[in-house]
Amino acid sequence: MSPKPIVLDPDLERLQKEGYEIEVRDGHLLVHSVPYVNAQRNVLQGIIVTNLNGNIGKLGPPSDHQVWFAGEYPCHHTGAPIDGIRCSSGSFKFWDGFEAQHHFSCKPEGGSNYPDYYSKVKSYISIISNEAKVIDPSTTPLTFKIIVSAEQDTIFRYWDSASSRANIVAVSEKLLMNKVAIIGLGGTGSYVLDLAAKTPIREIHLFDGDIFHQHNAFRSPGAPSITTLQAKPAKVDYFASVYNEMRTGIVPHCCYLTEDNIVELTGFDFVFMCVDKGAVRRLLSDFLHNQNIPFIDVGMELIMIQEDNCILGTCRATLSTPERNDHFERRAPMGNESGNDLYKSNIQVADMNALNATLAVIKWKQYYGFYQDVYKFHHTTYSVNAHSLTRDEITGMSDTTP
Repeated sequence: MSPKPIVLDPDLERLQKEGYEIEVRDGHLLVHSVPYVNAQRNVLQGIIVTNLNGNIGKLGPPSDHQVWFAGEYPCHHTGAPIDGIRCSSGSFKFWDGFEAQHHFSCKPEGGSNYPDYYSKVKSYISIISNEAKVIDPSTTPLTFKIIVSAEQDTIFRYWDSASSRANIVAVSEKLLMNKVAIIGLGGTGSYVLDLAAKTPIREIHLFDGDIFHQHNAFRSPGAPSITTLQAKPAKVDYFASVYNEMRTGIVPHCCYLTEDNIVELTGFDFVFMCVDKGAVRRLLSDFLHNQNIPFIDVGMELIMIQEDNCILGTCRATLSTPERNDHFERRAPMGNESGNDLYKSNIQVADMNALNATLAVIKWKQYYGFYQDVYKFHHTTYSVNAHSLTRDEITGMSDTTP
């Protein structure tokens, strides 16, 4: 693997040119091979970590004056700990296979924050490594070593700085899976895509055989231009082009899934079913059950109350997994008749579509451990007139728990 060029703020490029062994990963700057002294007065090497603030190629000032350190606690040349930078110690996991042991806090002289990352890194290295030089004058953090980027096959076209700023990269990695399908992009499915596209799924496959019509623009995320609507793109192609600006791996399939092509779902890690026909729901669920592929099915029914000139309705999200799926048929409409299908009134409103998608994506994240899931429910509904949210098909803690 050849080194990947680092597109950096000029201050970070300056660090690299001076010989510092830097790496950019998941919205963090890592400075490797930083000499320090441990309690036994041995000279060792550690790693300084700081999150990055701003955009690729043009970072702003650091968001704070703190860093993390991977290694033993740094000491003075006497072996006494450098208490002036101490904040906390423990296990700080950044991503799978990497964690820091210490969190440091040291404000620059005359201010509360550093003007740039160059100053921040140099300040901490000076505090830590100057003590090592007293014992071994030849030691230096300037290795001139080029780090091979761990982001060769990056999913996003720019850093997920939202995760790095909140220090939840390690949690987000729980959603790192190869292939997820979204079946149906008419309303709720498009919002599922909007949320799922911001997670580290390698490939998101879109299945829908319809055109992106004018009415779709009013019940899906974004703001398509009239020129886009006049071109009548396929839904899957339109959404693939939108999210391709942010990430890779959006794969459009301009088709409806039938008995003839349902085998295309073989090998998927997870499926979101956003369909409006019970017969199609049965076809898909039977296949996914047989393949032991977990999935979430969504549905919505909004009804016009003529005498009150208002709308009431319910949306639901039903999880089916290899561990539990016997509830699915009684919770999801499976009939062939149009009267048994959700969406039968054909009323869809963007906020309810978005909420329905959000319920589904939250449940998906719970299933994979991103969110804590106390009750491990497999079915949830929201009723708009009572503003009530329910949970059913519970496999975790008893629902009678206060």
